[in-house]
Amino acid sequence: QVQLVESGGGLVQAGGSLRLFCAASGSIIRISFMGWYRQAPGKQRELVASITSGGSTNYADSVKGRFTISRDDAKNTVYLQMNSLKPEDTSVYYCKVVVTTTPDYRTYNYWGQGTQVTVSS
Repeated sequence: QVQLVESGGGLVQAGGSLRLFCAASGSIIRISFMGWYRQAPGKQRELVASITSGGSTNYADSVKGRFTISRDDAKNTVYLQMNSLKPEDTSVYYCKVVVTTTPDYRTYNYWGQGTQVTVSS
């Protein structure tokens, strides 16, 4: 069993910054993938940024140059630094991890509970 705890969302003015945190805990052997997704009302959930265990990153075109994803494997935590925020970044942000667990050595997907980010114009 793996638990995810997200934090860091909030209300910010356009041009401001926020940093999201997602910490995983539980029966973790390895986390191969960590990512941030967002879903606005009436829209599909979309990938914002992801990072693999090897450190390879991927970003949505809409956030390139403004957002930075990073991970701390010692803490099983993924971060999303969001700068130059725009009103269109307003959404609920979810972290996702792909985890190999003990004792079964199987791989599972886990999602965080979501954290609201609101950017005012």
